[in-house]
Amino acid sequence: MPDGASGPQLARAVLDAAKARREAAGRTRRRTATGTGGGERRLRGYSGPGPDPRDPQPLGAVLNRLVKARGWQQPAAEATVFGAWERVVGPEVAQHSRPVKLENGELTVEARSTAWATQLRLLAGSLLKQIAREVGHNVVRKLHIHGPAAPSWSRGPRRVRGRGPRDTYG
Repeated sequence: MPDGASGPQLARAVLDAAKARREAAGRTRRRTATGTGGGERRLRGYSGPGPDPRDPQPLGAVLNRLVKARGWQQPAAEATVFGAWERVVGPEVAQHSRPVKLENGELTVEARSTAWATQLRLLAGSLLKQIAREVGHNVVRKLHIHGPAAPSWSRGPRRVRGRGPRDTYG
């Protein structure tokens, strides 16, 4: 601003300075037309024959963008292990087993019988590869496979204290 300016000259100098600041800020901050809010400029007019951000989007693409933006990839991959167990391990294995718990990259699987538990333990390496191929690497790093849960005889209304059933033949 010029020294000794007053009245209309001072107002003109302030206005020119404000316009210069606005133009400088407009050049450094480019606005995009993605339509995601946050002070971005919206495109006007028709979108034309090519793809445009304003066109309707498939729901899967929108959900994938949302999952990625929120950082939900790991929980979504973990949920896939439980929700799509048959697709992840195959129909035959899924028919005889079910995932029980996934914690710190360690998946606990319960088999329908002890024979299937043994078979799944032998197939653990290939199962880990299948799971990694379907849901991503480092989602499941280790498998804990056990057979069906047997009833516990140590608690209950008809529990008798003592050693329990033993050999009665002498």
